[in-house]
Amino acid sequence: MILILSGCSYLKLFRLHLNSPIGNLVVVYGYIFRYFDAQNNSSSQSMNTQKQILLLLFCGISFASQSVSPKREYYEIRTYFFKEKSQEEKVDKFLKDAFLPALHRAGISRVGVFKPIETDSTFGKRIYLFIPYKSIDQFFKLPEILQKDKLYETTGQEYLNAPYTAPPYTRIQSVLLCAFTGMPKMEVPKLTTPVTERVYELRSYEGHTEKIFKNKVQMFNTGDEVGLFRRLGFNAVFYGEVLSGSRMPNLMYMTTFENKASRDAHWNAFRDDPQWKKLSAMPEYQHNVSKIDIFFLRPTSYSDI
Repeated sequence: MILILSGCSYLKLFRLHLNSPIGNLVVVYGYIFRYFDAQNNSSSQSMNTQKQILLLLFCGISFASQSVSPKREYYEIRTYFFKEKSQEEKVDKFLKDAFLPALHRAGISRVGVFKPIETDSTFGKRIYLFIPYKSIDQFFKLPEILQKDKLYETTGQEYLNAPYTAPPYTRIQSVLLCAFTGMPKMEVPKLTTPVTERVYELRSYEGHTEKIFKNKVQMFNTGDEVGLFRRLGFNAVFYGEVLSGSRMPNLMYMTTFENKASRDAHWNAFRDDPQWKKLSAMPEYQHNVSKIDIFFLRPTSYSDI
C-alpha cells in the first residue's frame, strides 16, 4: 500500500516536470532514489523491484519530455519606404554599421536584410528587415537594450538624429509573427550561388476570416505543406502567423532559391507533386486564401542570411 501511494505521489511530481529540461528529471529521480533507500523496513528484493519500476517510469517520462513541441520563435518584418536614393543610402549605412551589430551584441543573430530585385517596380524604394526573436519578451526588451547601447548611439547618430526636414525614410511598416508549429525555428538557407543571383520569395496569404485563416495554417502544419516544401528543397527561412500588422488575418513565409530559373522549376515541381494534388483537393482545405502577395527579394551584402 505504501508503494502505491508513494508511486502516485511521485507520478504527480514527475508530471510537473514534463515541460522542464531533462536535467530537472535527473535531479528529481535522484531525490526519489534517496527516498526509497531511506525505507529501512523494506526488504532488499522489494527495494530492487521498486527501483526497477521507477527506472522504467523515469525512462518513459524522459522520452515524453523530449517529445514536447519545441518553443516557437517570433519574427519581425520591418519595411522601410523611400522616395529618394539618399534615404535608401542612409538606411543602408545605419543597418550595416549600427543596427545589425547592435542586434548581434544583444544576442540576436541571423538577421536578414533584403531589397526588391532589380526588375521590380519598387526597386530602390524599399528595404525589408527580418529579425528573429527567441521569445516575445526579447522583442519587447529590445528598445530598452538599444537605448543603453552607447556604441549603437554613436555609430547610428546620422540616422537616429536626422532632422524632420531630412528624414531617412517616408514610413516604416512593422509586422510581428509567431512561427508555425510545423517549423518552430527559422533556418538559414543552403545556397551556393552569388548573392546577386539569389532569389528570396516572401509570400503573404490573407484569409477571409480568422477561422478560415486558421484553416490555411492547419494545412501547412497538420496537412504537412511545410514538409512538402522541405522535401522539394524550397530552402524555407521561416513560416509565421501574423500577430500584428496592417493586413490581417494572414500568414507569411519565405523560401529561397539559387536563381530565378531554380525558383520557377521548384514551383513547377510543387504544382505537379502528387502530395500537393491530394492535399489541395481535400474538401476541408478549399477556399482558405482570399489574397496572395508575392515579393521577390535579394539579400544585401551585409545580411546574415
